[in-house]
Amino acid sequence: MILDFLRQTASGPDATASAARPTESKASAAGPVMAWPGAWTGAGRVAWSPRDTVSLTRNGFAGNPVGFRSVKMVAEAAAALPLVLQDSCARYADHPILSLMRRPNPAQGRAELLEALYGQLLLTGNAYLEAVGADEAAGGLPQELHVLRSDRMSVIPGPDGWPMGYEYAVGGSKHRFDTRSGPPVICHFKSFHPQDDHYGLSPLQAAAQAVDVHNSASRWSKALLDNAARPSGAIVYRGAEGHGSLSPDQYDRLVSEMESHHQGARNAGRPMLLEGGLDWKPMGFSPSDMEFQKTKESAAREIALAYGVPPMLLGIPGDATYANYQEANRAFYRQTVLPLAQRVTASLSDWLTGFGAEVARLCPDLDQVPALAGERDALWARVAGAEFLTRAEKRALLGLPAEEEEA
Repeated sequence: MILDFLRQTASGPDATASAARPTESKASAAGPVMAWPGAWTGAGRVAWSPRDTVSLTRNGFAGNPVGFRSVKMVAEAAAALPLVLQDSCARYADHPILSLMRRPNPAQGRAELLEALYGQLLLTGNAYLEAVGADEAAGGLPQELHVLRSDRMSVIPGPDGWPMGYEYAVGGSKHRFDTRSGPPVICHFKSFHPQDDHYGLSPLQAAAQAVDVHNSASRWSKALLDNAARPSGAIVYRGAEGHGSLSPDQYDRLVSEMESHHQGARNAGRPMLLEGGLDWKPMGFSPSDMEFQKTKESAAREIALAYGVPPMLLGIPGDATYANYQEANRAFYRQTVLPLAQRVTASLSDWLTGFGAEVARLCPDLDQVPALAGERDALWARVAGAEFLTRAEKRALLGLPAEEEEA
């Protein structure tokens, strides 16, 4: 208020000049000559890759072999699990839900659809399944199922905070799915996220730093290969007295010859001809330089850990947690693949029954998983030998529906 009053009461050329005068700002006199670490070149400052979905997928999946193989292993193993459909009374051999899952759309079968679904969930923490059409002959079930890309989908929250729809954006066009009336045409699968109400947390977010370290170590190895697979040395010029440096022409010529004749894998081991006054001083690895390979292996184990894949299955050395490959494979299925598949198939069953189909439950058939054959055989033997259990209790322990009563 005081400033407004002064502006209104000021008059004359002095006031005009004062208004036009730029605002003073303090600056450090030593600022232009101080070299802050990393202020101009970035050296000394950690440079992490972006954490958005597109960048994480590009760096952690398309550009990282450990992340690629981890996602592929989990998604393919979960998609290949045999599925059974059953309720409390029977296990179905033929059902509209099973028919829909065998051929969810003209371009994909069950394994392809589920692999894409699990892949989106592992890469982004979210997966979206779209129902297309309604088949009255199949009890109102959709005619087709399609997996939508998670990076193109966004949740539209309602006034109460719960999702009221979804928006799918491709290029400049957008399509909105309304979930407020009728069966929801979008089924949203998401991983647990403690700080987000609408989106899941991707394992790549937790492994992002390890991905950056692994990729940086790979680039370091590539740089060494481009320089004859060993650290470069120094060329020392011993000129005559009073001539301690090369002339510009001599320097440019030396650099050109080094780049064209003595760098790269094809020139590895090629002898170097040095003229008078030049002496080659080779340089070796320091102990800190030799640690980069161990750092790379440690980063690879962290990426595998984020996805729940035993490092032994990925061929990562230096990990002896599991006694043998068979134990690692069993732990992979028991701790990673089965929890993921059971959670997704349970949500899928609830979603499909919302279209009016009979209430039934999709679940993996554990008796057909080769990695769990030993455990299942031992379980069947223990249950069969338990004489204090009734036949109905034994079937319930084995995950089988109750027997149909004879008429």
